[in-house]
Amino acid sequence: MIRVTIFEDYHDMREILATLVESSEDFMLTGAYPNAIDVLNVVRKQQPDVVLMDIQMPGLSGIEATRLIKNRYPQVQVLVQTMFDDNERVFAALCMGASGYILKSTPADKILEAIADTYNGGSPMSPHIARKVLTMFAEQQVSFSPKNEYYTLSEREKEILSYLTKGMSYKMIADACGISYGTVNSHLKKIYEKLHVHSATEAVQKALLQKIV
Repeated sequence: MIRVTIFEDYHDMREILATLVESSEDFMLTGAYPNAIDVLNVVRKQQPDVVLMDIQMPGLSGIEATRLIKNRYPQVQVLVQTMFDDNERVFAALCMGASGYILKSTPADKILEAIADTYNGGSPMSPHIARKVLTMFAEQQVSFSPKNEYYTLSEREKEILSYLTKGMSYKMIADACGISYGTVNSHLKKIYEKLHVHSATEAVQKALLQKIV
């Protein structure tokens, strides 16, 4: 059972998301809030596994709220939901520790899939946002000189990592490779271990900067 807390200032959207989470037997809604002003107390009391965070709210932005959460409760995963796909907001949320990004226009079933992916260590991104974030990572090569290392990734692991850099979800990767969701999860855990990273976001960054795939 994945515990989910929602921060969304738009009433109708908040109600839709709350109903969506409550209607799934795999998720438990721990609370839905119109702002993130008291975010740390909420997270402390509700103990969510995943926070679904609106990126722009009055009083305290979702970007700043993400920073506060990750500093105090690093084990809590934050999935940013936004109607904006501009580089600045997306990259700022990434730098603050968000695990994934989806647009508010994402279909209901894909939102639940993204929450599950985030909980399982993935970094779901809608295609539009994925392209922008990955482009920005690639541009960082101008200012970073990463140490080139040799990684003993299998051909399957390289294939899965390649799909991950394209912003594909676990389910999409599983379908593309003809394997189960659980097998994808197992492969990614091995990939993280071999790359010495702790998340999909870090794996994607290292893969792009060091041209692993």
